[in-house]
Amino acid sequence: MKNKEIKILLSAPRGFCAGVERAIEIVEKTLIKYGAPVYVRHEIVHNKFVVDDLKKKGAIFVEELEEIEDKTRPVIFSAHGVPKKIPLDAENYKMTYVDATCPLVSKVHREAENLHKSGYHLILIGHQNHPEVIGTMGQLPKGSIDLIQDEDEARGYKFDNKKNLAFVTQTTLSIDDTREIIRILKERFPKIKEPHKEDICYATTNRQMAVKSIAKNCDLFFVIGSRNSSNSVRLVEVAKKSGCDNAQLIHSQSKIPYDLIKNSHTIGISSGASAPEILVENFIKDLKKKFTVSINEVEIIKENVVFKVPRRLN
Repeated sequence: MKNKEIKILLSAPRGFCAGVERAIEIVEKTLIKYGAPVYVRHEIVHNKFVVDDLKKKGAIFVEELEEIEDKTRPVIFSAHGVPKKIPLDAENYKMTYVDATCPLVSKVHREAENLHKSGYHLILIGHQNHPEVIGTMGQLPKGSIDLIQDEDEARGYKFDNKKNLAFVTQTTLSIDDTREIIRILKERFPKIKEPHKEDICYATTNRQMAVKSIAKNCDLFFVIGSRNSSNSVRLVEVAKKSGCDNAQLIHSQSKIPYDLIKNSHTIGISSGASAPEILVENFIKDLKKKFTVSINEVEIIKENVVFKVPRRLN
């Protein structure tokens, strides 16, 4: 088994996006400024390795503000964004809070608010119970925004035409699936207002395009990322739809499927926007122990986006 030769096509860009890097930096800088512990509401990003690393440094993760015993300590809101009432609750508790919401998610929040103020009824295209969806829907009064998750829901959506209709989308969706949902909505509601600029974020788009460019040449495709990471799960779907039927997610509990790899010639590797590069390096290191590996990195675009942390943390 040792000398079996395997070609790896390494997808680029992959891994951390600017919003994730900023969120992690916010936790680290808050710890430096205020000392440990600091609280984080919800996983700062969807990755166990990242969360465990920040726990070691003094971050305590909670799901709700009520769980925080010492309310004199700062709390950080995750990169996925929070409903409007959460900062208000923090103020009522007289808590110091730092908002690590990704600027691209904040853009969707503002967009939704402005459309609502202009008299539009909103549709959010996204996945139920995902924290980003909860945060976006929580920007508006109940009943003024509806969630559509797939093409069937788009076909069956009922709308009272007395109001104008508009849509926004979750930032980490599959571009192709979303395009089809939008096509159905536009066909059914020709006057529906769409965002000026697509809501799906640059990093999601780039990672999906990179996977598409190599998946058809792979016998196996691995996406390193967490099961609750929307963009990682989408990358697996994209690889399958782009010609590699055998695509799978490698998460913290995964066993490497050496038997499948043994029968492959070319394998593709990418990672979700919340997965650190060390996880990709470790995965390749494990493969090198059993196989003779050649690596070809296929980069479709250079990313140079940087989001600044709030000024008060510098």
